[in-house]
Amino acid sequence: MRRVYLDHAATTPVRPEVFEAMVPYLTERFGNPSSIHSFGREARMELDKARERVAALIGAEPQEIVFTGGGSEADNHAIRGAALAAFGKKNHIITSAVEHHAVLDTALSLRSLGFEVTVVPVDQYGMVNPDDVRAAITPNTFLITIMHSNNEVGTLQPIKEIAAIAREAGVLMHTDAVQSVGHVPVDVRDLGVDMLSMAAHKLYGPKGVGALYIRKGIRIAPLITGGAQERKRRAGTENTAGIVGMGVAAELAMTELHQEAAREAALRDRLVNGLMTHIPHVKLNGHPTMRLPNNANVSFLYVEGEALLLNLDMAGIAASSGSACTSGSLEPSHVLLAMGIPHEVAHGSVRMTLGRGTTVEDVDYVVSVLPGIVQKLRMMSPIYDRAGECAIKDLCANPEGCHRAGAGSGVQSGPYSCK
Repeated sequence: MRRVYLDHAATTPVRPEVFEAMVPYLTERFGNPSSIHSFGREARMELDKARERVAALIGAEPQEIVFTGGGSEADNHAIRGAALAAFGKKNHIITSAVEHHAVLDTALSLRSLGFEVTVVPVDQYGMVNPDDVRAAITPNTFLITIMHSNNEVGTLQPIKEIAAIAREAGVLMHTDAVQSVGHVPVDVRDLGVDMLSMAAHKLYGPKGVGALYIRKGIRIAPLITGGAQERKRRAGTENTAGIVGMGVAAELAMTELHQEAAREAALRDRLVNGLMTHIPHVKLNGHPTMRLPNNANVSFLYVEGEALLLNLDMAGIAASSGSACTSGSLEPSHVLLAMGIPHEVAHGSVRMTLGRGTTVEDVDYVVSVLPGIVQKLRMMSPIYDRAGECAIKDLCANPEGCHRAGAGSGVQSGPYSCK
């Protein structure tokens, strides 16, 4: 049986080059980077080299990079660190309804300390309107945190425009770029952000290591105290092997980024078009063009997402029902609900994310297998319309104009479209 991995947004395999670079720092080169002897100096030298590589990937200076235990810690450091620095002076945070829970839950948890949080809405594509952010700013706003790209539907946000609004208002700007870095061009100078989060295991590096970019001159409180590591911004002996791996992964990503993004986008389009052509009652979620090159989030009406995933797994295909952090929940995706997608449609959504190892043969296999799975599950559904009538009226702005169209007639609706 063919095995196809389409869950690269959850995690990526460690590249052989990354693994080979890490091994010495798990064995004979075990020194503590803070030690002054040769063992320590050897580890420190590689730590500095990794910092330079990660900084180069996002257009930053090495001293602006703080290594963390992952993307979630980087998000927490940015938000809680900014909040502690502003405590007693300003108390208002702005975020969006489609953030990763590492951002959304962290921001909302600060309400218990007296902070106010405004959650701005998104449109049908999951995109934030910069004007909504501008309107939400008050004299007490100290932080805006909006993700660079969405981890579930892949929509790219207008971060450069939002960061300009934040700068004009004298407000710190943080972006969670965990899904973006290494997959699309990210330049902190061009974006104008003050802080940016990233994670190694999303770009073929090891799990358990990430980084937070903090623009030179920005002062936020440390999240972890107790040592002088990372210029006193993150205490604790550094994960040398993991950081070395992240550095190599960053350098490889920078070299291959444009070529690989174009290749993945072509495969993604082949996948989406194939599904739209062969399966009725399908909806692509997220922005049709302003999205990550490897992300395809699709709703299959009259099908339960978890049942789809189980059947795909039995066919050797690994996908996800949304964020890896929430896939065990029975609740529909908060991202899809924020986009105005009905509960019953959100429950039938599957996220398929491609990667370096994904081939044309993999995509064609999925397109050949998935229609049969969907049809089998729909035939067991008491609400599936077997008569072939339009089944997406609840998604149409003009239900009376909903009609059967030719195969592949629309990316958003597939063979069924609204006119």
